[in-house]
Amino acid sequence: MILHDWIGSIAATLTTTAFIPQAWQVWRTRHTHDISLGMYVIFTCGVVMWLVYGVMLTAWPIIIANSITVLLAGAVLVMKLRFG
Repeated sequence: MILHDWIGSIAATLTTTAFIPQAWQVWRTRHTHDISLGMYVIFTCGVVMWLVYGVMLTAWPIIIANSITVLLAGAVLVMKLRFG
C-alpha cells in the first residue's frame, strides 16, 4: 500500500468513527431535538455521492468508509425523522 492509500485509510477511519458516538447517543436516548434535519439530509446525500465516486474510482478506502458512514448518518437521519 502506498502512502496516499494509508493517509486516505486513516482519514476515512477517523471521519467514519466520528459518527459512532452520535448514532449511539441518539439510539440510546431517542433524543433528536437538537439535531439539524437539514444538515443530516444534505450530509447523507453528500456521503452517498462520495460513495458513488469511490465506486467509480474503485477506491476501497472511499468505498468502505462511506458505506459505513451512510449507514451511521442514515440511521441518525431515520431516528431524527422517527423520534422528531
